[in-house]
Amino acid sequence: MARILLMALTLALAVSGWTTVPDQLPELGDASSAVVSLETEQRIGQQLLRQVRAQVPTVRDPLLKYYTEVNLYRLAEHSELKRIQLFPVLIDAPEINAFAAPGGVVGINLGLYVAAEDVHEYSAVIAHELAHLSQRHFARQIEEQQRNTLPYLAAMLASIAIAATTGGDAGMAAISGTQAAIQANQLRFSRTREQEADRIGINTLVAAQLDPTAMGRMFERMQRAYRFSRIPPEFLLTHPVTESRISDARNQTREYANRNYPDAEDFQLMRARARVYLAPTPTHAVQLFKGEIERTEGADWAYYGLAVALQRDGHAEQAIDTLKPLYEKQPNSLLYIATRAEMLNAADRFHEAIDLVSLQLVINPDNKPLSMLYSAALTGAGRARDAQAVLNRLSVKYPEDLDVWYELAETAGLAGDVLGVHLARAEYFARVGNFQKAIQHLEYARGLTNPDDFRTNAMLDARINDFRKELAELRAS
Repeated sequence: MARILLMALTLALAVSGWTTVPDQLPELGDASSAVVSLETEQRIGQQLLRQVRAQVPTVRDPLLKYYTEVNLYRLAEHSELKRIQLFPVLIDAPEINAFAAPGGVVGINLGLYVAAEDVHEYSAVIAHELAHLSQRHFARQIEEQQRNTLPYLAAMLASIAIAATTGGDAGMAAISGTQAAIQANQLRFSRTREQEADRIGINTLVAAQLDPTAMGRMFERMQRAYRFSRIPPEFLLTHPVTESRISDARNQTREYANRNYPDAEDFQLMRARARVYLAPTPTHAVQLFKGEIERTEGADWAYYGLAVALQRDGHAEQAIDTLKPLYEKQPNSLLYIATRAEMLNAADRFHEAIDLVSLQLVINPDNKPLSMLYSAALTGAGRARDAQAVLNRLSVKYPEDLDVWYELAETAGLAGDVLGVHLARAEYFARVGNFQKAIQHLEYARGLTNPDDFRTNAMLDARINDFRKELAELRAS
């Protein structure tokens, strides 16, 4: 009997997800902080972020990343987040999905750009994910599991006692019934969280002057598109969409149904760019957008998509010519400027790209996509040291951008700066969670410095110690 009870205890704890946490004083109005502190969420988020970067293919396109970040922060400003510190990750996957994780990690599949027909539908999904963060649903889930541990444990022990005394099917039915009750309660809690995220996400859309009816519209579109599919999109697996949930979203936004919410041209440009990115080949993308030009009778976004596809297909000069009318119509558009610079670089017209982007950087200093394109143009023009200086500034302003560190390491190598290569690679590997390699590169760097350069050596020693602590924590966890 004692053995059976011990098995029951182990099973009950496993099912309930119970873990011990240090006692902490909760914030007023935030009971979940007594269970999982904001600092703990931040640490969990950083660990997840490193795993995602190391194991999931991400999009390196500077313009798609830029638009994703701008849209995310715009929505965050109108959300209920108390602390806006976000870590967006644009994932190179055609499936429809987005997720929010503790510590402000927001993952967005490139497929979401293609699935959403306008900026309102796209933003509805992002606003929903931000609501999960603002309401601290991860911490609340842990709290719910802890609160129910003892009642469920008692029920499980009773079920085991029945099995021990009566035996046979009656005992197993009691155990199965208890497990089913646990799972049903967790499912109800999950549905409650999803409805809450819908409601708060809709409020975010209203505050951001976006169409709140897009929430129900987007969910309905996904449900309709995959109604007869054996494998629904990941978003529907993790965020079950029911008729009642769609109805709730529509009821909440009924007063906004007849209002006019114009689409955003920038979103349509980035959606076209995403479609090029996800096309089987650049040649396929060229044919796709030739058809879109005919179908839409020459929509700007269709010509933009064709220009990007032509460049990816190795026809940079044709791409420049195709983009030219759009660029001349809106010469102050950052997206058109950056796209033109990208195409000039592809055509080896580096000096023209330098002139174009350097002027814009006076207006938008250290703008990330412009600076990345400027660095590429400088490198192409044989000015790798100048390009390295540009990326060094970016690494200070955007230390969490993995691609900045990657490009900095490559550019430092072209500039003949071996020390700079090791420093950048160390920071790169640290951000994908490979602290062992990060330490190795810093130790290589330590061997290259002058013993009398106390400042650099002290900086390297401090960073090595930082990474050793991180490595020790990872091994202990």
